[in-house]
Amino acid sequence: MLVRELMTREVVTCEADETVGTAAERMLAEGIGSVLITRDGNPVAVLTETDVLRAGVATGDPLDAIPIPRVASHPLVTTRGDATVRAAVRTMLDNDVKKLPVVDGTELAGILTRSDVVAHYSDFIKEAHQLDAMADEWEPK
Repeated sequence: MLVRELMTREVVTCEADETVGTAAERMLAEGIGSVLITRDGNPVAVLTETDVLRAGVATGDPLDAIPIPRVASHPLVTTRGDATVRAAVRTMLDNDVKKLPVVDGTELAGILTRSDVVAHYSDFIKEAHQLDAMADEWEPK
């Protein structure tokens, strides 16, 4: 199974020159746990709910006074749409990230989250059984 089959294509973004407060409002309005941070339309970082909480507690400043680049998770770890989900999950685990922007060159194509992977777990099991069946057909008898 490929990343492009599971990824969310509609990605909520904020420009890097916006504040944490603006990003938090966008997360709440959209009912999501993170926004992708862009600069001139190109993905550069991720801001998560945890980043927002840490920023507010650590600084004591109003969220509207905290610039996004000060607290966003970076460097940005990405994958491609033609990567396998297995490879993308390995990238998430190796980099301890839960959200993986999907890029085509420098263009944002979507985002794959751990929740996306979990939601399609039964599909992975079916695919594994199909691959096993195909392998059995090719084994010498």
